[in-house]
Amino acid sequence: MDSPSNATMPCGFLLQGFSEFPHLRPVLFLLLLAVHLATLGGNLLILVAVASVPSPPPMLLFLCQLSAIELCYTLVVVPRSLADLATPGLGGGSPISFLGCAVQMQMFVALGGAECFLLATMAYDRYVAICHPLRYTAVVTPGLCARLALACCLGGLAVSVGLTVAIFHLPFCGSRLLVHFFCDITALLDLACTRSYADELPLLGTCLVLLLLPSLLILSSYGAIAATLRRLHSPRGRYKAASTCASHLAVTFLHYGCATFMYVRPKASYSPRRDRTLALIYTNITPLLYPLIYSLRNREITTAIRRVLGQGRQGQGLCEP
Repeated sequence: MDSPSNATMPCGFLLQGFSEFPHLRPVLFLLLLAVHLATLGGNLLILVAVASVPSPPPMLLFLCQLSAIELCYTLVVVPRSLADLATPGLGGGSPISFLGCAVQMQMFVALGGAECFLLATMAYDRYVAICHPLRYTAVVTPGLCARLALACCLGGLAVSVGLTVAIFHLPFCGSRLLVHFFCDITALLDLACTRSYADELPLLGTCLVLLLLPSLLILSSYGAIAATLRRLHSPRGRYKAASTCASHLAVTFLHYGCATFMYVRPKASYSPRRDRTLALIYTNITPLLYPLIYSLRNREITTAIRRVLGQGRQGQGLCEP
């Protein structure tokens, strides 16, 4: 192993992707392309559906931002992965510049962090709606929604810039090959030639800010919601109130579960090939599931989607001779 004293600032990296499986590349390309197009279509449909609502409630506005984040989240990673899979002769890895790698990681963390904060904001929205229904319209105003949405984006951006600067100030030595299909945090830390626990502190701090603090707010919000539901005498009312939280809880468990499993662990437990496979799931499958979860569980978004699809069919009928 090279020592830190022999470390150099690399001019770039090589993304291995799935180049060691040349026979699987066409199949993998077609599968990822189908999932990517379905993800884009589902999230775009939600954006259009919410935009078609004259005065959307706050929850739909937050859901619109969530779909926009997921849309950008997949666009940061998947198109380049598809291009690498479609390009022959990359057996040694696909080159990516030092700056390009830093920008990709920063955007990936910023969008993931914004989603963490947004899910906590949506939990607060459910708390006010269920625990203080008479004050809901006075508390959760469009102005507050806009400020919270902006705060989520700025918070994710600030944390991502700090983490990116810390990661890319580490010494890299030896191979420039990242056993991954994008510049993920664990792949870069694994490539760094230092083995000090201090190098993991920026990632630990990021996890505290992006995972622990929002999860505490989510848990406290749902604790208050559970206490309120227990006081309801009507089973129907209890079920109706709880059903409005089901889709948010499902998305929250998916997002926080994947992020916690991937990043809240010591560097000694990193396994590049296993982490690459898991990243393939949480960058492609989970963004596909989010529109399905909300379209199946949220009555307001289901109604809006049906309205948009119905208008599309009416437009086709008018165009026919």
